[in-house]
Amino acid sequence: MNDECRIRTPRSDKGLLCSAFCLLSSALCLLPVAGCQNEKANEDKALIVQMEQLTQQNEQLREQVDQSKNENTRLKEQVQVLSGLPEDVRLENLYSLDRIIIGRLSGFFDKDNDGKREKMIVYVTPVDKQGDGIKATGAAKVQLWDLNKANGEALLGEWDVEPDELKKFWFKTLVAVNYRLEFEIPDTVKSFDEQLTVRLTFTDYLSGKVFKDQKVIKPR
Repeated sequence: MNDECRIRTPRSDKGLLCSAFCLLSSALCLLPVAGCQNEKANEDKALIVQMEQLTQQNEQLREQVDQSKNENTRLKEQVQVLSGLPEDVRLENLYSLDRIIIGRLSGFFDKDNDGKREKMIVYVTPVDKQGDGIKATGAAKVQLWDLNKANGEALLGEWDVEPDELKKFWFKTLVAVNYRLEFEIPDTVKSFDEQLTVRLTFTDYLSGKVFKDQKVIKPR
């Protein structure tokens, strides 16, 4: 009985070793398969994300096309309306800016009450043919002159106000409407004891016309 046991034990161990080797081999064979599956899953996810992005871009393009169609329709309707206007309706009748006026309150002011005038305020009123103030769109050039000085020294300051900036200065009260332009008094102004002259050039952006005005600011 003991001899049989001694004979069978090596065979049994060998069988176990074979089984273990087979299991290990099978596991090693499965590793590449699992790796391929993970790689394919990642590729599928990337493809899904790409498809979602393309779908979103397609929707955005469709919205842009719809907006363009609506804008085109609106412009066609506008052209039809304009083409139907009588021939005697001209731009000057639709928009009748007649002149530009520098307001009488324009002058030099002490804004911080320190006894020194450091601001120049110019009130500008665009006026139509009926004599009413209107909010005309355009560009303004303001110049400050001392006409008592020689030509090379007469121009004391110059400022350009573009349309986008000009519209911010629209000022409306119960008795007047105008642009209220405010500038720093330049260092070239040494004294306020002599009268100075403000000159204004206004370019109307709708009609293309240029209007001018000037005003003497007397000492105070």
